[in-house]
Amino acid sequence: MKLWRTLFLAGILAAAFSAAQARDLDEIKQSGYIKIAVHDDQPPFGYVDAVGAFQGYDVYFGRRIAADLGVKPRFVPTNSADKIEIVRRGDADITLANCTVTAKRAQKVDFALPYMKATLAVVSRKTKPIEKIEDLEGLTLAIVKGTTADEFFEGYRFGEIKFKDVKDHDEAYRLLLAGEVDAYSNDDTVLILWAKAHPEFVVAIKNLGEIDLIAPAVQKGNFKLINWLNHEIEKLGKENFFHEAYEKTLKSMFNDVLSADEIVVEGGRLR
Repeated sequence: MKLWRTLFLAGILAAAFSAAQARDLDEIKQSGYIKIAVHDDQPPFGYVDAVGAFQGYDVYFGRRIAADLGVKPRFVPTNSADKIEIVRRGDADITLANCTVTAKRAQKVDFALPYMKATLAVVSRKTKPIEKIEDLEGLTLAIVKGTTADEFFEGYRFGEIKFKDVKDHDEAYRLLLAGEVDAYSNDDTVLILWAKAHPEFVVAIKNLGEIDLIAPAVQKGNFKLINWLNHEIEKLGKENFFHEAYEKTLKSMFNDVLSADEIVVEGGRLR
């Protein structure tokens, strides 16, 4: 009986382990599809349009990846808190959900070369602009759990800033509009667009810390896939593909606030 229980539990663990394993490049090609995690609620990077189709900069890139692999793309919606775990679980082959490269994340997943860049920013009301971190003392700052802003402000958690942990961008914006928080921190690209649509708010801090690089993430140890992605990004850089993607998906929204060179990274290398 004891042996049976041991074998039974071992079988369950083996099945769970197997289910979590990433598909390698050959398996993806043989299956005829690739699972790509993207946001479904963050235009213009990843969103679902009026007819239910995925659109945006990340989606545009994802479709090219699938085409060059000779397979069909299957887009899997994700959020900020889950975009790393979704590839760790094997529910997606690649994450293209505006995934910023950090040392902490790199312990959990493997990153390919970058294809976009951003900096952390803070949005607040024009009547009470936050122009430096010190201005946040005694105020309440909304942070989405699992984001780079969450990681950046870890060292401030025991200071004078009050933090409001929220589940997503929508909750943060709702609290801002209701006056329940004083500010919200996230990538400059996201906040600048939101402030553009809400002129009573301003992004007075646009560059907290260093430039962040955004790159595809895959399950750790999926070497064939990561190597293929790196070659793909280098090849696409020679075509100026990511500037093309900017023109097709981002320009209409960013043209007067951020140029292509301020957002895209061509060929995996900062220029």
